Amino acid sequence: MAEEYDLVILGAGTGGYVAAIRAAQHGMKVAVVEKEKLGGTCLHKGCIPSKALLRSAEVFATTKRSEDFGVVTSDVHLDFQKVQERKNAIVDQLHRGVQHLMKKGKIDVFEGIGRILGPSIFSPTPGTISIERTDGEENTMLIPQYVLIATGSSPRSLPGLEVDGNYVMTSDHALALEQLPSSILIVGGGVIGIEWASMLSDFGVDVTVIEFAKQILPTEDEDIAKEAAKQLKKKGIKIVTNAKVLPETLEKSEDITIRADVDGTEQTFQAEKLLLSVGRSPNVNNIGLENTDIQLENGAIKVNEFGQTKESHMYAIGDVIGGLQLAHVASHEGIIAVDHLAGKKPDPINYDSVPKCIYSNPEMASVGLTEAQAKEKGFKIKVGSFPFKAVGKALVYGDAEGFVKVISNADNDDLLGVHMIGPHVTDLISEAALAKVLDAAHFEVAEMIHPHPTLSEVIGEAALAVDGLAIHS
Repeated sequence: MAEEYDLVILGAGTGGYVAAIRAAQHGMKVAVVEKEKLGGTCLHKGCIPSKALLRSAEVFATTKRSEDFGVVTSDVHLDFQKVQERKNAIVDQLHRGVQHLMKKGKIDVFEGIGRILGPSIFSPTPGTISIERTDGEENTMLIPQYVLIATGSSPRSLPGLEVDGNYVMTSDHALALEQLPSSILIVGGGVIGIEWASMLSDFGVDVTVIEFAKQILPTEDEDIAKEAAKQLKKKGIKIVTNAKVLPETLEKSEDITIRADVDGTEQTFQAEKLLLSVGRSPNVNNIGLENTDIQLENGAIKVNEFGQTKESHMYAIGDVIGGLQLAHVASHEGIIAVDHLAGKKPDPINYDSVPKCIYSNPEMASVGLTEAQAKEKGFKIKVGSFPFKAVGKALVYGDAEGFVKVISNADNDDLLGVHMIGPHVTDLISEAALAKVLDAAHFEVAEMIHPHPTLSEVIGEAALAVDGLAIHS
């Protein structure tokens, strides 16, 4: 017998399980279908495990310079097995937490691959879910009133750099490394590539980043990307930009060799491993979209501002719809989609107010428009910046590299964008994001009294700098 539900969610990653919880809060009968583990990519193959490794790398790098703080140590070394054990313990703890939340919300969880069926004896409209079970149970049919697609994304590949999980890896494989390589080529200098470059370098790996664009972190403000490149090079990371990896040049022996066109000149690169980090593609295949009128746009599911597809009873959120492929965005898209199908009339997301974070060393964070984007949109702008080296707490903390940059509308003083690079900016960005949500002016941020001594003082000073009024510069 097929079982009926108010809502069936395909995919139990961050967006999917948060949407399930919100639907349960509305009193709905909810089921989620997940082919692997609750928590999805973010918990098991992305956000959490990579940040656990980054934290270990940061501690290791800090310990090696502990004498700068007057703390004398000896025999500082890395036990990578314990690093991995710590990472796995954090993931397991959070996984148990998500399982508890599903039980608390009386949300049914089905392990398997869910596919959307077309009109059938079960329903006159598309939407019945057929589940190919992976837990040994018989295949199952679910009949929902609404469907929410939250199937996420998978790492992209490049022609000629076929992933084998050994010589050529994605971040999925890198997370499971049992021992560190002596050297690595990272193809792709976006967010994921730079986080891995920073981490592996701090662990002592010889790292080369090969990026197709003219700068690493192509979506970030140019000043931030330049400062990131400077600091990463100071750590010993080699950065090659304007580089196109040539197809069919991959060679495997004891090491791996590739060739790339760099500014019109062919160059050869060699290392023990290669990490392919060229973005992620929406998971739209093998989920039954062909049985619906759902439309794709640039390989992603096309939705309206509430996540609703062309099939009005079907919604989609997260990486599978493209846009900002961030866990916190997927979560809020899930809440908005569920509130909308429940008739609650939510406000859509203003994506210009979404904070973005890069957890490398140095950390980077931003909200709103870059300087180039603001100019492209025709804004007359004012810009202020302030360095961490002029902030007492940064000097006390022992990390005073970087700055905060504030971009304001010269016509009405509205905050257009805030960009940061330096210590703990992934935590500091929330103040700027709140200011953006509240449509604050830069001078209102400056008028807020920031406690002393704190790292947050850099934000107030940068806001003052927009009008040339910074105190400590």
